[in-house]
Amino acid sequence: MPRTTEHTDRPAPTPADREVVAGRLLAGSVKRSYNPVVDLDWDAPLVEGRYFLPPAVLSLYGTPMWESMTQTQRIELSRQEAANILSVGAWFENILLQALLRNLMHQDPTSLHTRYVLTEMGDECRHMTMFGRAVAAMGAKPFQLRWHQAVVVNLLPKTFRGTMLWVAALIGEEIFDATQRRVMDDPELQPMMSRLMRIHVTEEARHIKFAREGVRRRVAGSRRIETWWVGTIQGVGGPLLQRLFTNPAMYARAGLDPKEARRQALSNPYFREMQRRGFGDLAAFLEETGLMRSPSRAMWRRAGFL
Repeated sequence: MPRTTEHTDRPAPTPADREVVAGRLLAGSVKRSYNPVVDLDWDAPLVEGRYFLPPAVLSLYGTPMWESMTQTQRIELSRQEAANILSVGAWFENILLQALLRNLMHQDPTSLHTRYVLTEMGDECRHMTMFGRAVAAMGAKPFQLRWHQAVVVNLLPKTFRGTMLWVAALIGEEIFDATQRRVMDDPELQPMMSRLMRIHVTEEARHIKFAREGVRRRVAGSRRIETWWVGTIQGVGGPLLQRLFTNPAMYARAGLDPKEARRQALSNPYFREMQRRGFGDLAAFLEETGLMRSPSRAMWRRAGFL
């Protein structure tokens, strides 16, 4: 089959371009990286009356259930939703680290590309530490995978290869990143969460740049069948994220009826708008690179992201 090209006039990235991008990102990492162990004040007390996620991004915001809740109940819901999202973040970082490490086995260990991958892996390890400490600091418990979910998650790193590796990285990074950028300066947010988001956004910007360049390189140099396959299957991320964002366990921990809470969340226009805004930039990028085919588009739309 003939090789594919991007749907834009952008020149196809070359191996030399890959090294240039990696070198630039390495320089950025030297100038602006964080160590959450010392860059977050873990001993600072929580601020009474502040949320762990701003009300407007909570899954039940604006629903009848939300209107019936007290301020204390709403803050508790924000604690549990934040703990859930941080747990999901840790799961994803773990999957990505495993996939990147497998990929490095076949790369030139002297290249700037490899050096940046290792730098990114260090960032992600620190992020996992930061997420875990934040869950503990907010007085919550992490959410765990069920056994059948754990089976699937343990298989995923083996399937993330080529274009799919970089697209999966973007699905796990960009949607969270877009939401964090909008809310990290919210005055109702706990200072610890605001600082955590700022650190994460700063470092994820480099990771997203790296993954996008990886996608462009693969699309320009891969056969049409790979682009068709990734463009068809990547929409599975939509229902998966929808399920994770409306985890019944977090509603139960917040003292709510989990089935009714999830039902109201899934029909909540505010929640759907939040999902669409988070996915907007990534959706446009996937369209641009020819990686948003009809089956995936339908799955993202059905899950409320389009």
